Amino acid sequence: MLSFAELTSPQVAGLLTATRRPVLLLPVGAIEPHGPHAPLSTDQMISIDVCERVAKRLADHPSVRALVLPPLPYGVTRYASAFPGAVHVSEETLHALVTDVCGSLTSQGFTEIVVVNNHFEPEHVTTLRRATKDAGVRYLDLVRRQNAARLTAEFQSGSCHAGQYETSLVLASRPDLVDQEQMAALDPLRVDMPSAMANGQADFVAMGMDQAYCGSPAAATAEEGERTYAVLVDMVLELIGEV
Repeated sequence: MLSFAELTSPQVAGLLTATRRPVLLLPVGAIEPHGPHAPLSTDQMISIDVCERVAKRLADHPSVRALVLPPLPYGVTRYASAFPGAVHVSEETLHALVTDVCGSLTSQGFTEIVVVNNHFEPEHVTTLRRATKDAGVRYLDLVRRQNAARLTAEFQSGSCHAGQYETSLVLASRPDLVDQEQMAALDPLRVDMPSAMANGQADFVAMGMDQAYCGSPAAATAEEGERTYAVLVDMVLELIGEV
């Protein structure tokens, strides 16, 4: 069993006395538009899939047992507010959710928690960095230079919202949720999101993303998604201390 929430209370108690040390994985994402082709839940879906793949990799590990916590689906999501479907929570709300959830678990003795996030709005990332530090848990910080350098060229370019990088990951896990006809019709759109943000542009439309995407979604493939998942899983295993 890979899901923490599917255990009974006595089974959870047994985790703390078992020979295999428990590691809990908390997927975090956002509900926001990802172009006309990918689901609102793209970020959350990627985080969940990374966590589930990590738990499967460790299923037969002799000394570590990884379990996936119920995801936190909502994030700081102001940039997509011009489009239907964006669900925003404040920095204060997100910080409280992460620290309260992690604090509830650490107080029971579950001291090894890894927060896995795939929504990269700057205020969201900053809040997660602060919340995980305050909670004393680990955080997979993909926008740190040493981590970003291991991911795809599109991810490193910063022009990657609902583009080839994210769409490939969704194709690898839930191809049924990608409108592949729409995807194939989208032209590449180069938007340097980090520079735009630094210049004070705080929404997708101002950045020139009038369909809530940038990058090259038509170039996405499930094969690229699988390769990227393998790298993301390795990063989490390294945080846990098991490669």
